[in-house]
Amino acid sequence: MILEQIVPDMEVIGADGVHVGTVDRIEGERVKLTKADYAVGHQDHHHYVAIGLVAGVEDNRVRLSANADVAVSIFIEEK
Repeated sequence: MILEQIVPDMEVIGADGVHVGTVDRIEGERVKLTKADYAVGHQDHHHYVAIGLVAGVEDNRVRLSANADVAVSIFIEEK
């Protein structure tokens, strides 16, 4: 299963190869990203990527099925 291949500190990239974030950990069916990669104003909370967006794991990177700009627009934000 793909969730078992995802580990902390892996880079998350869009289908276009652009950096999206860094894995903090897996929580349920979501990939929790570290706060450090976020723009000003978003560093006080985590963002999540739904596991359905993960296309695969290769070369210590999590590749998403959407380009980075699209993936970022559909992040799930921590409340």
